[in-house]
Amino acid sequence: MKILVFGNALVKKDSLALSVAHALEHDAELRGKGIEFVEFDTAENLEDEGPDITILDVASGIKKVTELTDMDRLEKSPSYSMHDFDLAVTLKLLKKIGKIKTVRIIAIPSVYEKKRAVKEVKEALTSKSDFF
Repeated sequence: MKILVFGNALVKKDSLALSVAHALEHDAELRGKGIEFVEFDTAENLEDEGPDITILDVASGIKKVTELTDMDRLEKSPSYSMHDFDLAVTLKLLKKIGKIKTVRIIAIPSVYEKKRAVKEVKEALTSKSDFF
């Protein structure tokens, strides 16, 4: 399973998902499950990744690593121009026009320490049989 990792390594508050993916990419247990982490720069061409997408990203307003599957619960950022389209808007649009069917987001609280985030993401990927 390919997990698309979003974030910006140059912005500390937006780099945690990338850092977690780098820490887990060589984990033998996850590799044995066929889990592969792929950095994804922007939401452009997201539909090329297939109809069922799994994403690792940071989020505000959550208290622990959380799996999000209901795109209607995603909050969008204020948009003032086409440059302001964020991941939530893109996912909702792609689903509405039938380009994607399902989305699973492994959301990491943006205020987490890396060690805690790595532990909880790994637990989420290894302990939930229905995650896949």
